[in-house]
Amino acid sequence: DVQLQAFGGGSVQAGGSLRLSCEASGITVTDYTIGWFRQAPGKEREGVLCASSYGPSAYYVDSVKGRFTISRDNAMNTVYLEMNSLKPEDTAVYYCAVRSRSVTVCTSYARAYAFWGQGTLVTVSS
Repeated sequence: DVQLQAFGGGSVQAGGSLRLSCEASGITVTDYTIGWFRQAPGKEREGVLCASSYGPSAYYVDSVKGRFTISRDNAMNTVYLEMNSLKPEDTAVYYCAVRSRSVTVCTSYARAYAFWGQGTLVTVSS
């Protein structure tokens, strides 16, 4: 079974940093295209950024460019979302998700992702 475990959320003040982790089991993260999504209160889930299985990343929220980065740790079979200079508008539940193994293209379309982690809450106060 494929399982994704997202954790690392918390409460920080604006300008602070957090690193979210998405620990995978049942798959090897380097073989999959992985996305991070978020859902703010009262809003729809949105794609934040994605790392394709062959390397390139794609950003879907302009405001996170230069502040958020995605990376993988092959030894830990974990994907990270490094978030710096956090803003109150970054407050949301963050989810990691993977596409089917054969798919190498990034997309912000949530339904294109086959497996999801349970979400981790990030709260940024001003």
